[in-house]
Amino acid sequence: MKICRTKEEIRAEVGGWHAGGEDVGLVPTMGFLHEGHMTLVQAARASSDRVVVSIFVNPTQFGEAADLDAYPRDEARDFAMLEAAGVDAVFAPDVAEMYHEDKQTTVETEHLATMLMGALRPGHYKGVCTVVTKLFNITGADRAFFGEKDYQQLLVIRTMVRDLDMPVEIQGVPTVREPDGLAMSSRNVRLSPQDRTAALVLNKALAFADYEVSDGRSAPDLEAEIRAFIAREPRATIESVDVRDAATLEPVPGEITRPVVILLAARFGDVLLIDQRVANPA
Repeated sequence: MKICRTKEEIRAEVGGWHAGGEDVGLVPTMGFLHEGHMTLVQAARASSDRVVVSIFVNPTQFGEAADLDAYPRDEARDFAMLEAAGVDAVFAPDVAEMYHEDKQTTVETEHLATMLMGALRPGHYKGVCTVVTKLFNITGADRAFFGEKDYQQLLVIRTMVRDLDMPVEIQGVPTVREPDGLAMSSRNVRLSPQDRTAALVLNKALAFADYEVSDGRSAPDLEAEIRAFIAREPRATIESVDVRDAATLEPVPGEITRPVVILLAARFGDVLLIDQRVANPA
């Protein structure tokens, strides 16, 4: 497995593969890998001749410096996991390699980036779109793999690729969960034992909501019911509960008659967790 620290190194590696007629799958990550990330790697391995994983904790998508500083890191462990999984190359640049000191250009989906989680974390998706655009340009990947857990991020990236005619195929991979149902996240290690147990309320709330969707609820009523369900867990601080059109993330007026995505965000201690599920009333 080749470890590339510079843009020149990864471009040379990928250029050689492309010259030999091989295609390339990219898995963008911020490191501290878990089984969810490795599922993305497996999906890339299954559909690509070569696999590149990027590890870069992107400062432009963090709203608070404390959250950036607290993000867990273990590069040696990540490298060992990726090599065992058969990854061909890792792109692990530092901030100076990724961003010029006088950087002036950003990329943003104007509407999707400012709704829902984008409203809670202003500038977050602009940072995501900008760094993902750079990763696509640097690696020359033919396809890229993203988890469906961050459903809004997946739609944002798909919209960006469509609108800017990027020659990259975007593949979503279903959310991977712990045996008890908690969605896998690099943030989970920051949870106290009590908050780790309390966080199970998110998956339980999604199961409850999935059942209620089939019972002809309206979107506003369902949102209120989900909030009440989560509020029974005293350690949970609800940030947002949204029931939106699964294709557009637009509000659903009245009764739910088509697939919706249920989007949850809650804090347990100082750790923000998100989860989601697509539910179909049919």
